Amino acid sequence: MNGWRRRGGLVVTALSEREAGLLRGLVGQVRDMLAARVAATPPDELAELTGITVGPTTAPTDRVLARLLPDFHREDATLSGGLRALHEPELVAVKDGVAGVVLDTCPARGGRVRLSDEQAQAWLSALNDVRLALGTVLEVTEDMPDELPPEDPRAAHLVVYHWLTWVQESLIQALAGP
Repeated sequence: MNGWRRRGGLVVTALSEREAGLLRGLVGQVRDMLAARVAATPPDELAELTGITVGPTTAPTDRVLARLLPDFHREDATLSGGLRALHEPELVAVKDGVAGVVLDTCPARGGRVRLSDEQAQAWLSALNDVRLALGTVLEVTEDMPDELPPEDPRAAHLVVYHWLTWVQESLIQALAGP
């Protein structure tokens, strides 16, 4: 990948088969985690009668999901639970939607990617979710070195994290450019 650039009204790049597969796999994993969260939510009879979708009132116990679906109010657990029940379904739906845009527009075998500005915004959101998830697993901090020793089991994954950061920054620059 040589970075994103503006071409007319579109933002374009080319991905190798390996890059496309990696990106699609990571986005798919985040999407699957969110779907599992939804599936684990018990049905709400009142919601079924009213048509109002409600989510769980408790934060995810999985730290990656907790990072993707943070508390809505940190100082008041009851208020946070109520806000979560009302807003988490919409948040998950948005995250699922942006993941779907990436999966729909990223060629499985690599190749050219051409995005409208709206699709590019979806890519930015999905890339952010993947980076949050991977960064949580790797325990990325501001103090973390850019490279880890080769014997560190996180070393290869950190390279992927930095690549995702570069892809996201390149896309932001292309969107901001002329």
